Amino acid sequence: MSSISQRLDLRQSQNLVMTPQLQQAIGLLQLSNMELADMVEEALANNPLLEKVEGDAEDAGAQEAGSVDPAGEGSGESAGDGQDAVEAAFESANTSDDFDAGSSMAEMGAGGNSRFDTLEHNFENTMASEKSLREHLTEQLYMALDDNRDRMIGALLIDQLDEAGYLRASTDDLATQLGCSPERVERLLSRLKGFDPTGVFAKDLAECLALQLEERGQLDAPMQKLLVNLHLLGDRDFKKLAELCAVNETYLQDMVSEIRALNPRPVSDFDHLVVQTAIPDVLMKRLPKNLGGGWRVELNSETLPRVLVNQEYYTEVAGVATQKKDREYLSTQLNNANWLVRAMDQRAQTILKVAAEIIEQQDAFFNYGIEFLRPLKLSDIAEVIDMHESTVSRVTTNKYMGTPRGIFELKYFFSTALISSSGVEHSAESIKARIKILIDEEDPVKVLSDDKIVDLLRAEGIDLARRTVAKYREALRIPSTVQRRKHKKPL
Repeated sequence: MSSISQRLDLRQSQNLVMTPQLQQAIGLLQLSNMELADMVEEALANNPLLEKVEGDAEDAGAQEAGSVDPAGEGSGESAGDGQDAVEAAFESANTSDDFDAGSSMAEMGAGGNSRFDTLEHNFENTMASEKSLREHLTEQLYMALDDNRDRMIGALLIDQLDEAGYLRASTDDLATQLGCSPERVERLLSRLKGFDPTGVFAKDLAECLALQLEERGQLDAPMQKLLVNLHLLGDRDFKKLAELCAVNETYLQDMVSEIRALNPRPVSDFDHLVVQTAIPDVLMKRLPKNLGGGWRVELNSETLPRVLVNQEYYTEVAGVATQKKDREYLSTQLNNANWLVRAMDQRAQTILKVAAEIIEQQDAFFNYGIEFLRPLKLSDIAEVIDMHESTVSRVTTNKYMGTPRGIFELKYFFSTALISSSGVEHSAESIKARIKILIDEEDPVKVLSDDKIVDLLRAEGIDLARRTVAKYREALRIPSTVQRRKHKKPL
């Protein structure tokens, strides 16, 4: 029989305790700058010892988080006078490759800007300012209408136009929004549709083309029938379209030529501000040649909040606090404020380290385009910067980087590797880009099949199965061979 006895042992073990502050620090890493700003505003409202730093955004951002040179040299408060000289030289240098969150980024996509005539700084561009679409339409509005209420409604309708110049909302919805009768909206729209450029305020593509054809005197009965059946023109079903329009195919070709001479986006000649759905948290800039070239990465100081602990106010209030609960409250708020400032600084430094290493790893992509995007894993970055892979994952979640090639989510730079027969690794994103280029350059008469694309890629050292090519093509929203052959069918 075994006897039951009590025994006292001394053991030593390690356990990870997730304190509330540690959980909040981890949560800060996952927040974007905009989300962090909302959290800071809430903390400012609840903690009287926190003070938001106002003033020059760039100075604040530089003092708070500094910046990092991906080549290995960082800049911050401890950089010294030598770094100050570099900063001054950098700011004074005219670097047209810097990230610009405005309209100059409008034509920059994932592969980079292929045009070099949009950022000219010649004398004419600095002296003259082009008229915006809103200004152009408002001038016509005040010339065409005398009633002040009609002018006000017309101005609101101008603000409802989309990027192509269409007014897609229904008359009833517009009347409800504007607080007037549908008849008044209809009457005003009939006047506004006569404005320049012709086709503006149309409800859809068919009406836009009809307005332009009417101005040219080409809107006859067959053309009206063609506009009703534009989907057949998109499907290249010319035989059925000719039957519906009651014309022969030769006459139909002339009609199609007239359609192609029109502008489906009547406001395309006017500059538009780029509506950015994503605001970059990190900015990447090219260093000028006199500073050695390369890249520089910094936090977006315009969206990054900066707070300090008001020690002077704490000393003043603590000196008059006599009750124990008041002193405990001040002590708690001081600790919370100090922790938030330290956590925000740690978050900034961590983001800069991760972003700088991404730039270092993907240097060929930034210099030459998407075809040079290399395979990259979270563990690759974590190993170099000596952090846990989960930390890198949190840093790259819901954060964007503004680069000379556009705005990219940090997750975009991580893609799976496909190994060719020669042992060379290719990024899945770069292969997708190559497939798109092959299809864009294909002969309309000899449309490439998925099997043919497999052969072409294999000749370049990229081994893919046909189903993989089909999967990538569908992910790129590229139609099948049959559909492309129909669309590219010559008249």
